Amino acid sequence: MATEGVVIGCHTVEQWEEQYLKHMGSEKLVVVDFTASWCGPCRVIAPILADFAKRMPHVTFLKVDVDEVERVAQKYSVEAMPTFLFLKNGEIVDKVVGAKKDELHACILKHAGPSVVSA
Repeated sequence: MATEGVVIGCHTVEQWEEQYLKHMGSEKLVVVDFTASWCGPCRVIAPILADFAKRMPHVTFLKVDVDEVERVAQKYSVEAMPTFLFLKNGEIVDKVVGAKKDELHACILKHAGPSVVSA
C-alpha cells in the first residue's frame, strides 16, 4: 500500500491506525492532509501535495477524508478543510489550516529539511 513519492489515502480508521503505528516511533516527518471530497480548496491543493510527495521521498504524506474517517478528524479537532498536521514520533509538531502552498512548503522544509529538488 505505501510506496515512496505518493500521497497515501487512509479511508478507514484501520488504515489510519496502520499508518500511524508504522510512523509513530519515527523521526521521519508525516504530513497529514485532512480533506473532504466536497471541499474546493482541497481539490486545488491536492495536485500540489502530490507533487511535494514525488519530490520529497524523505517525507510521508497521508490523506484523510474527514467524512470517511470522522473519528480521526475529531481526535485532532479538525474544524476546517484542508487542515495539514505535521507529525514526528506520533506528536503534532506543526499545523497549517487552508490551501496555503507556500506555508505548507515552508513547514515541510522546517521539519524535514530540504528536498532533493526545490519547489
